[in-house]
Order: sequence, then structure tokens, then C-alpha cells
Amino acid sequence: MKLDNIDIEATLAKARKLLKEEEGLSPAVHATMEMLLMLVALLLNRVTLNSKNSSKPPSSDPNRVKSRRKPSGKPSGGQPGHVGTTLKKIDGPDEIKVLKVDRRRLPKGHQYTEVGFESRQVFDIDIRRVVTEYQAQVLEDEQGRRFVAPFPDGVDHAVQYGHRVKAHAVYLSQYQLLPYKRIQEYFADQLQMPLSEGSLFNFNRQAFEQLAEFEQITRQHLEQADVCHADETGINIDSQRHWLHCLSNERWTLYLAHRKRGTEAMNAMDVLPHYQGILCHDHWKPYYTYTDCTHALCNAHHLRELTRAWEQDGQQWAKEMEDLLLKINQAVDEQGGTLTAKQAKKYRQTYRSLLKRAENECPAPVRPPGCRKRGRLKRSKARNLLERLIDYEDDVLRFMEHPQVPFTNNLAERDVRMTKVQQKISGCFRSMDGALMFCRIRGYLSTCRKQGLSASDALALVFAGKLPHFDLMG
Repeated sequence: MKLDNIDIEATLAKARKLLKEEEGLSPAVHATMEMLLMLVALLLNRVTLNSKNSSKPPSSDPNRVKSRRKPSGKPSGGQPGHVGTTLKKIDGPDEIKVLKVDRRRLPKGHQYTEVGFESRQVFDIDIRRVVTEYQAQVLEDEQGRRFVAPFPDGVDHAVQYGHRVKAHAVYLSQYQLLPYKRIQEYFADQLQMPLSEGSLFNFNRQAFEQLAEFEQITRQHLEQADVCHADETGINIDSQRHWLHCLSNERWTLYLAHRKRGTEAMNAMDVLPHYQGILCHDHWKPYYTYTDCTHALCNAHHLRELTRAWEQDGQQWAKEMEDLLLKINQAVDEQGGTLTAKQAKKYRQTYRSLLKRAENECPAPVRPPGCRKRGRLKRSKARNLLERLIDYEDDVLRFMEHPQVPFTNNLAERDVRMTKVQQKISGCFRSMDGALMFCRIRGYLSTCRKQGLSASDALALVFAGKLPHFDLMG
């Protein structure tokens, strides 16, 4: 363990040696010095944690230096085969303005004939309010009976907001994560349209209620999926600690806000109790209560823990295991997603051999003679990691032989990332109702984005009373 190029481990070891050799110290002073050295070691262990050797986010790293890309030798710009986003001319522009040549400025004494046009297109936007008034004809017969033409479905009040206003407001709230106050300012400044917080809440609630059926469809698809990714993260609801749970794959996303982190919340999602595929996760123990499914562990977590064991505890085996896992992952990528049985067997033997040597470097704690305390002896973090790699070998290495199982659980971590952004912007959810609305709407939008439907179009379908047909979208 080093800090500012100072070898902390060597310095502490030297201090302990000098303390042991010092004669004449009273037991009280000796015990105090031992306690201070222990506190220094504990505090330094915390100070030296960063995003590479722990679960801390990169934004918390002090004075972090972004890794520089190695030169690839390729020319700058888009590479062959890259689908660019360059602005291109379109057929049938919305407006055409013809520019005539000022003939007064042309050289005189010549005859000029029109031979065509040169065209240039300017792409712009027009943000404006559109008010549609429906005037229902009223007829009256000779007896004074009145007959009124029916209004379209959904036009129920003298003045009301249209579907596009609702969809756009929910888009800003749940997808762009803008607070209600900023959405109100946007509608007032750009569209000259007053919008109350109550109306915004009602729009979100209407979308939430409309998507109940879609959420159940998502559950069914995830329950039948070959591979699912699971993760959870803390959220703040009315100043109380709660948890947002996520289950997802490449096509579907499901969220749930719950006051608990463990199996009670997972059962409430109503997927894992029936799931029989492969579940990727970060070794949170409650996931292992589901025995009908196969488990696969996130190796990104293992790499961070191995880095910590190497940097802070000086565990040589941890550095070798980190290199081995990265080597296996590279081989899997080069092989197109899976290794042959022969290759997998070879790497598995290397894996076991390395862990066997690690047992000597990081042995299990031994109960002191005469100790009557029962139960499992406390392990170091490095020892806990070693035992996990030994006991869950199949789950660690499952990515070698299953092409659908990735090396990490990054898909689920990406799916919960926007929740942390929402918390940074708004601080917390005001109520559980608001959190549940966010989860259902955000899960729907995440699913639509994964399947090629934009968030704006997805919300337009919601307020039109329709659901997307992903099977028809290919």
C-alpha cells in the first residue's frame, strides 16, 4: 500500500518493530501506541480506496486522471463501415423560398435563359403552441329539442391539454429527469402555456396507470429469458432509505422501488421466484436463495476486489488472478463469445492451480488455543474473496462456455445508472407513489429504447391508448 509514493506497509512495519524493541515503556503506553498504529492502518485503507479497487464511483476519485487512449494508427474521423449522423438534404422540404437573380446587376447586352437552380437547405425548429377548437353543430327542431354533434373521444372539457402536451411533459420529467419547476418554466417561456405541478403529477400518474399491462408483459418476457441481469441501488424516498431493484436483459427492463433490499423485494417483482434461466449478479447473497436458476457472477466486481487485495494487502495471487481473468476474457472475445471444451478445461486448471497456491499466501484464520468462542472466525477481505473464487468457480467462469453470459454485469449497472442521476438532480423522491411511477415509466422507456423505439414516440403511444408491437418491429 502506497500513498504519495510512500510505502505505508514498510513504514508501519518498521514502527511496530521499533515499538517492540523499545524497553521501559509502560503497558498503558505500549497498548496506546499499538492502538494508534492500528487506527492509522485502518484510515489509510479507506483513504487509498478508489473506483479501481472498490465499488466507489469514478466521480469520487480525487484529482482523477482520465486514461489516455493508445494511438491506433488510424486516421481521425469516422472509419469505413461507420454509420454517421451527417446532416443531409431531404426530398420535399416544408418550405421553399425561390431566390431570383437581380438582372439589373448583370452585364448588359446579353440574353439570359434560366437553366435550373442551386439549392441549399437550412434545418431549424419551430416550437409553438397549437390550439384546436372543436365546434359541435347544434340543431333544434320546431319543438325546441336540441341535437349536438358528438365530440371526439377524449375531448371531455371546455379546455384541456392534448396528448402531445402530456407526452412531452412526461418525457421531460421521466426521461430527461427535469424537476417540475423547470418543466413549468419551459412550458411558460417556450409555449406560453401554464402548467401546474398537479397537472404534471396527473400526467405521470395517467402514464403509470396506462402502462400496468405493459409492465406485466415485461415480467413475462424476463421470466422466459435465457439470461437476466439483476442489480439494486439505494434511493431516498421522503428522507428514508429505500432500494430500487432492476431486472433486465438486452431487450426488456423492469424496475421496482421497495423499502427492503433482499428477497422480500425480489419476490415482489414476481420474476425470480419462477425464473429458470441464467441470472447474472454481483454475489449479493439473497440472489442465491433462488435455486431453480443458474447463477453467473460479475467479474468487474472481482477485478476491483483483486486490485484492492493486491494494492492494499500485498496479495501477489490477487494480481495473478486479475491477469488471468482478463486473459480468459480476451480469449473469449477472440473466439467469438465462447471457448472450446479443451480451451476451457485448460484455463480452469490454471485457475484452480493459482487458487491452490493462494491458500498458502492467504491462509484461513486459525482458532487460538483455549479460545471457546464459537462460530466462524473473522476473515480478511482478501480471504473472503479467495474463498468466494474457490466455492463459486462455476459461476465465476460461466462466461467461458456460454456465449450469452457476459464477463460482467454491466448491463444491469447501466440500467440503474439513470436512477443515480435522478437522485443527484432532485435529491429524493417525495413519496413512494412518485418512485413507483418513475420505475414503471422508466422501465417502459428503457425497453422501448432497447428495441428501437424513441422515448417520444413511446410516450405518444401511451397517451393514445396503444402499446408498441415489438414483434412487428423486427
